[in-house]
Amino acid sequence: MITFYRAVGILFNIIEVLILVRIIFSWLRIGPYNPIGRIVYELTEPVLAPAKGLIDKIGINTGMFDFSPIVAILILRAILAVLRTIIF
Repeated sequence: MITFYRAVGILFNIIEVLILVRIIFSWLRIGPYNPIGRIVYELTEPVLAPAKGLIDKIGINTGMFDFSPIVAILILRAILAVLRTIIF
């Protein structure tokens, strides 16, 4: 069970790094049409889309800022914390 927790932890860390890379790409204006940008976009969109939907459902108007990466990372860390309490 500990190996499962470690594997999920590594997966979540990779997803968090990819989210940070996507943020940096947005600052550098590297869009999803770039081959590397496309890979990062396709790997992070399944995690960021629900976070965007959650922000929209709550009705938070974020203006020109996109807080979905922060929400997605917080959700991933919350899931990992719940797994830690269940396993240990």
